[in-house]
Amino acid sequence: QVQLVESGGGLVQTGGSLRLSCALSGRTFSSTNMGWFRQAIGKEREFVASIRADGRSTAYADSVKGRFTISRDTAKTTVTLQMNNLKPEDTAVYYCAADSSPFWTSAMSSRERQYEWWGQGTQITVSS
Repeated sequence: QVQLVESGGGLVQTGGSLRLSCALSGRTFSSTNMGWFRQAIGKEREFVASIRADGRSTAYADSVKGRFTISRDTAKTTVTLQMNNLKPEDTAVYYCAADSSPFWTSAMSSRERQYEWWGQGTQITVSS
């Protein structure tokens, strides 16, 4: 059974930083593409960042480029989202997702339907 467990959410002031982690179990991490999505109140879930199974390619939403960094640690079977210079508009529930496809493109990785497994979500609140 594949499970994704997120951690690291919380409350931070504008301009602050947070690090989200997502641990994958039940599946070979090195063959799993990973992504982060977020959903603000009253809005649809949107793509944030993704990383290919081998860690050699990443993709970011325009709204987070230059501020967020996605990375993965095979030994810990964990994907991390480092978020810097946070803004109030980053407030949302953040979801980790996993994709078993042997193929990866930035376009594919930004689509919700590409992912088979999802974490429970963790709340990020950025105060102004």
